[in-house]
Amino acid sequence: MTIPLVVGVDGSEASLEAVDWAADEAVRHGVALHLLHAAGGDRESSAVISAASARAARGAPSVRLSSEVVHEDAASALVDKGRNAFALVLGSRGLGDLTEMLLGSVSLAVAARADCPVVVVRGAPEHRAARYGTVIVGVEDEKSSGTALRFAFREAQARRCRLVAVHAWIAPFGACTTPQAPSWPLEAHKRPPAQVLDDALRGLPERYRDTTVQRSLIEAPARRALLEAASEADLLVVGAPPRLVRQGLQLGLISHALLHHAPCPIAVVPQV
Repeated sequence: MTIPLVVGVDGSEASLEAVDWAADEAVRHGVALHLLHAAGGDRESSAVISAASARAARGAPSVRLSSEVVHEDAASALVDKGRNAFALVLGSRGLGDLTEMLLGSVSLAVAARADCPVVVVRGAPEHRAARYGTVIVGVEDEKSSGTALRFAFREAQARRCRLVAVHAWIAPFGACTTPQAPSWPLEAHKRPPAQVLDDALRGLPERYRDTTVQRSLIEAPARRALLEAASEADLLVVGAPPRLVRQGLQLGLISHALLHHAPCPIAVVPQV
């Protein structure tokens, strides 16, 4: 039996949007869908999980569906479930979050601690409904972005859409700004940006031959480049560095900012 796609539900509109997205995702990948609700009162919890299950069943009647209610901290319960999950899917806000917050505290905590990919469903309906036919993946280098790239290729293949691999770079003061310059003094192994991107992608286009890959080199801060690229995308994929300690956070500054501001669903994929 394949491991399930797990979606956290709490009765908020954002979590129901996550259920819709997760149901479509389960269909694309042919995996089971598991709904998880962490709460207190039995009667209220039963109503929340029942409503979410009914919504998932309507949206994807062919998907194998299961659900559970756990009585513990939501972030801890989701992180624990994610140790045996295809991915974790969450809404951008929960019932307990302040309305002015850009991202719910549970979603942020889970994205920072999970061992599996975490998708935070956000953005306008057209972004959530996969109307653009584009997956964007941010590429730092082959060492830092390998797992995120493989995830992005699988997503593009399952969606039968194009993949845009974005490598953002900033020229050191006084350096030539031509990306192809042979003497490009990049910190990442002192390679020109085009070479960094080519090295990171090596072998993947051949493995996923049905996926159209577009290389995008952008001279700009990574945060700005990825936010602009994601403005017409169905999914933004970024990597997260491995944790140095078991309970530590693994989000870098760029991933953290993108989780708060991405205009479309965003997948944070921990590097392994």
